[in-house]
Amino acid sequence: MSGLGGRLREALRADGRVDADQLFARLEAVQRFLGIVDGHLPDTPLVPARTLVERAGTRLALSRDHTVVALAGATGSGKSSLFNAMARMELSPVGVRRPTTGVAHACVWGPLDGGSRLLDWLGVLPRHRFVRESLLDGADESALHGLILLDLPDFDSVQHSHRLEVDRLLGLVDLVVWVVDPQKYADRVVHRNYLREFHRHRDVTLVVLHQADRLPPADVPVVLADLRRLLDADELPGVPLLATSITDPNGPDGLREALERTVAERQAALRRLSGDVDGVVAALDEMVGAPRSALAPDDPAVGTLHRALNVAAGVPAVADAVEQAYRHRAAAATGWPLVRFWRRLRPDPLRRLHLAEAPSDPAESLVAATSVPEPSVADKSALALALRTVSERAGSGLPSAWPNAVTAAARSRIGDLPDALDRAVAGVDLGMDRPRLWWRLVGGVQWLVTFAAVAGLAWLLLGYGLRILGLPELRHPMVGEVPAPTLLLLGGLLAGLLTAAVTRPAVRWAAGRARQRAQARLTGAVGAVADEYVLAPVRAVIAAHADARTVLEVARHR
Repeated sequence: MSGLGGRLREALRADGRVDADQLFARLEAVQRFLGIVDGHLPDTPLVPARTLVERAGTRLALSRDHTVVALAGATGSGKSSLFNAMARMELSPVGVRRPTTGVAHACVWGPLDGGSRLLDWLGVLPRHRFVRESLLDGADESALHGLILLDLPDFDSVQHSHRLEVDRLLGLVDLVVWVVDPQKYADRVVHRNYLREFHRHRDVTLVVLHQADRLPPADVPVVLADLRRLLDADELPGVPLLATSITDPNGPDGLREALERTVAERQAALRRLSGDVDGVVAALDEMVGAPRSALAPDDPAVGTLHRALNVAAGVPAVADAVEQAYRHRAAAATGWPLVRFWRRLRPDPLRRLHLAEAPSDPAESLVAATSVPEPSVADKSALALALRTVSERAGSGLPSAWPNAVTAAARSRIGDLPDALDRAVAGVDLGMDRPRLWWRLVGGVQWLVTFAAVAGLAWLLLGYGLRILGLPELRHPMVGEVPAPTLLLLGGLLAGLLTAAVTRPAVRWAAGRARQRAQARLTGAVGAVADEYVLAPVRAVIAAHADARTVLEVARHR
């Protein structure tokens, strides 16, 4: 927009009803709006805005000294004869054959310097351009220097190409003079398809009742009053309305004076652009609507999404595996040493999921893939429903294509979700690889009582062997009425069983705590994935909507 801004600031210096700097700010806001909504809204409804930004810069860069005025009218309205009368030359063909005017003709008052490029942009062929500059005129035409007057084709022509040419040029000129005749001034096509569409360009619209000489003098005010009523119904109150005739030498004087004032003001291009901005902003405002706040973190839809993603990521299965792995490892560390070997033969639940080791720093190495079970069809359906719920909640109340943009944003990275969830689960520290002191203490006690039981058994076997060999019998020390070896054996066995029985509830409680801790960490990791892959794109659309509303307020201010 900097190029457009420079051209506007350089070209627009005159004081008037349309402030140049303010018009620049409005056009810049429209362009910022287009940048904000790019990728969120479809291109087709934005075409008028893009065209306006481009046309504004081009029009003001081509010529700041020319005012382009178009004579537009229906077949037989006499605009070509009025065009010739204004030029005081026979430039545009006039005849009884309809439509007579098939292409636009242009008459330029004053030197053509700078106007040629403007006429090239308008698409007026060189052979249909005329320069109204003669030494014989003296200063008679000086008041119109800078005027480019166009005689347009008939907008009700049976030739479709003629109508297209009229519509194209009506979007480019600075001021439009609508030429109507006493016979067809109330034609519905003129008012419904054209005049009514120019209600935002009242400042650059002028209506001429041409061929007024066909009416009795007493009827001219009556027809003008009726035409004024129709213009008011077309939302064009206050638009200048003149009666002209070429049979009277002074008939076109009123129109000529109006054009002289327009040329002197050098405001027509600004007013036309300002009206164009009004129309574009009105259309854009319908596309934006009321403000919409972003989804709150505690919104029920966000909670539903988190739960669905937790299930899809296998968080419940991993949490179960953490609890089982804790029990498995605690039993292997605190159980009776004589049966620990059998425990080690059983697979570790976390190792089966490739989640046994503590994750390394993701910044330094890749996180290994897990073997967490794939989500079921029901789980995938629940996730799709959660995504749709988030989209509907975030997009509720937004007009036009914004809800579709929100839905597209919510699903924009759905293909990356499985890998992202797997990486998130694999990257969580489940807290299972830190040493537990109490496991070691209990394990030490088990080894101690086991050693006692083994020592007692060995002592008893030694005594039994000596008796078999006929050697002198060992005298076992007595503890009360019980021999010490027997006490060691039975006491060690009973102590080991009692230690295991006492430890088992503690292991269950600690395993439940480990499950809760792991589930909380997994839920946090999955929540981060939800925020990055689903909620952040949705918030970006809502933020773009808010930014679009802000810049649209600047563009609306006139």
